[in-house]
Amino acid sequence: MHPLFAIICGTPAPAGATATAAIPGLTLAAGAGAGAYAELLRALAPEAALVIGALLVLGFDLFAGKRATRGSRASMAVCIGIAALAGAAWLTACAGPSGFALQRALDIDKLAVGARLGAYALTALTLLLLPGSSRQRHPAEYTAIILFATTGFSLMAAANNLLLGFLSIELASLSLYILTGFDKTRPDSAEAGLKYFLFGGTAAAFMLFGFSLLYGLAGAIDLTSLGFMLRDNFSPLIPVALVLVLVGFGFKVAAVPFHLWAPDAYQGAPASAAALVASASKLAGFAFFLRLLWPGLHRLAGDATALPLAAGWMPVVAVLSLGSLFVGNLGALAQTNVRRLLAYSAIAHAGVMLLGIIAAGEAGVGPLFYYAATYGLATVGAFGVVSLIERDAPCQNLADLAGLWRRSPLLALTLFVFVLSLAGVPPLAGFFGKFAVFAAVLKLNGLGGPAGWLALLAIAFSAVALYYYLAILKQALVASPPKDAKRLPLPALPALSLALCAALLLFLGVFPSLILSRF
Repeated sequence: MHPLFAIICGTPAPAGATATAAIPGLTLAAGAGAGAYAELLRALAPEAALVIGALLVLGFDLFAGKRATRGSRASMAVCIGIAALAGAAWLTACAGPSGFALQRALDIDKLAVGARLGAYALTALTLLLLPGSSRQRHPAEYTAIILFATTGFSLMAAANNLLLGFLSIELASLSLYILTGFDKTRPDSAEAGLKYFLFGGTAAAFMLFGFSLLYGLAGAIDLTSLGFMLRDNFSPLIPVALVLVLVGFGFKVAAVPFHLWAPDAYQGAPASAAALVASASKLAGFAFFLRLLWPGLHRLAGDATALPLAAGWMPVVAVLSLGSLFVGNLGALAQTNVRRLLAYSAIAHAGVMLLGIIAAGEAGVGPLFYYAATYGLATVGAFGVVSLIERDAPCQNLADLAGLWRRSPLLALTLFVFVLSLAGVPPLAGFFGKFAVFAAVLKLNGLGGPAGWLALLAIAFSAVALYYYLAILKQALVASPPKDAKRLPLPALPALSLALCAALLLFLGVFPSLILSRF
């Protein structure tokens, strides 16, 4: 049984009350007062750097890009984007965890700092995939939208307020809808963007309705106040609000049964856009919803670690995890399309991350953060390989990977690392991510409760996942290439991105404590 955490907020709480941390790694110390604009500027400095970078990309392309080639425009856009991301990361790292800001709307704690830095790193690795793409006719606009999406990720990671959380989610989501349908040379890109938008708009309506009910019940929108005001104020509308919020959450992370957009979006989107949706978007999304569910709604968690189950959001999250593991892994077995296989793989990984949500009450945010960050690295790398192959040859079906080891040994080697990390093979980071999450879940009540059984089932599904991951490697490393296959050229910046992803997966697999010890 998880402990009931006492969260007392500053405004509605009795005089003299202080806020305490709900789970390890979420520091809920009282922050500075309202109206401190200097503090506000410091808190939002990373986001300001990203927005300025997006405007500089557009301005430079407008005035200087007219006389440049498309390749030069793409390289310059990427350089400015990387500089903006580096500036945002530097500002975030220098400030460090600093508590509340903007009337408790932002909580700059360890989770916020880590998720911001992780989102910036994954976005930078995604941006490096852009140069050399013959299909990208508007590199400046594409880069600017990526920076706007990252601004949403950054705000999402630190949001301690229902309104700011929703606005940041929608800023990121609207940018991702545009990126998904950005490739005008492919009709399925427009189809993917439209489906993603329609599903996303519906999910946003559910989420906003749930947030409005929580606000009406608690009379407050900051998450720590929710935990205090809902302490003894149970209403029949609370289960309705929880269901609506979890519907929106399930869509954002592609959890079953809200996953139907994912295969089509991953298949039709530009490879770099699909990589961003699957990596930085999930990392920031889990950071916000982890803060919402545990510090904000921890009194409504219920219990999924022992029988009989106690009603709350935790048993619902356990059901979402079970469905995602089942549908994601079995659905991937039937796929012959590389992108759709990666989409169903993402659904299965979302199921494991939902287990991390359940375990966060006892184990803290470390296991979930490590898993989400390293999964993002592997996914960016996998889509990067697909992107580089697509520049000179089709790469939709598994058969299109045949003989990759002869056509490009570097691509084959990096794909080997990414796929094995996704499969959870040691000593790569994917193995230790799964180990950390499963160990955290089993510590709750061992195998004596539903959460433990779910962890055991997830371990069994990891063996199933190994089959379809090995199907990718079989084509890339064993099958013979077509007779007319040519060697694949590797542009410098995309090759650097793949090399960095592979190196980080190996390094963090050997030294997982570099991240886990931070929390």
